[in-house]
Amino acid sequence: MTYSEIALVAVLLAFYLDTLITKVRLLRRKAFWTSYAIILPFQLITNWWLTSRDIVMYRPNEIWGLRIAAAPAEDLLFGFALILSVLTLWVYWGREKKVN
Repeated sequence: MTYSEIALVAVLLAFYLDTLITKVRLLRRKAFWTSYAIILPFQLITNWWLTSRDIVMYRPNEIWGLRIAAAPAEDLLFGFALILSVLTLWVYWGREKKVN
């Protein structure tokens, strides 16, 4: 699998976790999108820092080629999947704890 394919799978798994497994459905909440808007600039700065200084490098044939803040667009997909998954589990486990 290429980096691009793995990034897409990560987003699909995060979506599946949010909507079907935990049924938290953060993607429908304004609070999630507000949180993501706050986190995104920091992700872009970090991506730019790491990729523009060749600390992290990517094989050109493994990515789409579109770069945002010097990093492949796939990094944004991975970041989105990570944020969605972590927040989904946070809310889910928080609810589960209140029930017990």
